[in-house]
Amino acid sequence: MSQRTLPLLIINLGGEMIYILDQRLRAQDDNDDKTQRGRWTDDDRKRVMNDIVATMFNKAFLEELLRPQDLYSHRALRTVLTRLAHASIMRLNQASMDKLYDLMTMAFKYQIVLCPRPKDLLLITFNHTDTIKELVKDNPSLVNQINEAQRQLIEVYTPLSDGDFELIRHTLLVLFQDMQIRVSIFLKEKIQNPNGHFVLQTSGPVPYGFEVPGLIRYFNAKGQEVRRTRFPSGGNYTSALRQGSFDLSGDRVTILGTNMYNTPSSQEMDPSTTSNSTRKQKQADTTPNPLATEELNLLAKLMGGMEVQKILNVDTGFKVNLLALDQEEEGIGISEGTAHESSRVINIQATQDQIASTELARIAGEFDEGGSLTEGPGNKGDDLLAMMDEL
Repeated sequence: MSQRTLPLLIINLGGEMIYILDQRLRAQDDNDDKTQRGRWTDDDRKRVMNDIVATMFNKAFLEELLRPQDLYSHRALRTVLTRLAHASIMRLNQASMDKLYDLMTMAFKYQIVLCPRPKDLLLITFNHTDTIKELVKDNPSLVNQINEAQRQLIEVYTPLSDGDFELIRHTLLVLFQDMQIRVSIFLKEKIQNPNGHFVLQTSGPVPYGFEVPGLIRYFNAKGQEVRRTRFPSGGNYTSALRQGSFDLSGDRVTILGTNMYNTPSSQEMDPSTTSNSTRKQKQADTTPNPLATEELNLLAKLMGGMEVQKILNVDTGFKVNLLALDQEEEGIGISEGTAHESSRVINIQATQDQIASTELARIAGEFDEGGSLTEGPGNKGDDLLAMMDEL
């Protein structure tokens, strides 16, 4: 087990979490009735993103994260990511966080499985940090924090050998090997089987520095090549054009780790800025994936209503759907009222049926009474969680 795995794990999972939350909050702003007061605005979304990113790339948090240490359990990881999600004005209940955690982990597992070379895990991480920088580009302080984090990642990971990266990748695969959660996005794109296993393609570019399979070279005792033969490789492989950049900025080449929930920018969609062929290509690449949106619809249904408590006194009872949910789901929405004067808190409730909730709690309690163990104060992850409490 590699003791350099944890930073890559937390940053990549945190990046996937930010993608999902940002897309949900953007959809919320688009669906709001602009005539109502106290609506969920783009400023609120930016505040949530800024707060989460500021906590995730906090200097003290990163120093603890980059310290060589064993990998955390799924329970400890979920706790760390829950603290990150709650760094701002949102509150997710257990059901919402469970679904969010499933989406994060399966997305990252898919990226690990498709990673051409173990070292490309660093490129996937940089894709996450690059995209996060773009989300908070209006805040120079946060951009500097992310740049500093990238510099530390470069300093720690670029000297590692291919064997070290293979050990990191193996550690991550062992962590996720029992997670075979079916995700509708992957199922409908036919990149995941009904049993939860991912489908690996036998075509495409080979890793940088490798040759296309299908050639056998024969050498004599002096090491001289004497003849060549070819054989069918069973796939349509191509050579890699170039290697991704491991610098602070640059072309990462791979799209693994980018935001699959992203929407096209106005410039990319502007006919005056691109040729017809280029514009069609960009539209194909950047149009929001309806299958991804459908998966997020399920998350939105679980996340349910959000209660906003503002500093100023405003009318109560404001309600709006988190996503385009079914019309009969009137119990899911955003209500606004006055409460704590020191902060605004958004409480996201994923369950509407209190009777069912009580029954589930009773069943869960029976499992706990049956001898399930809780983590003691000496378990892994306590130092990091204590550090987050102080942020």
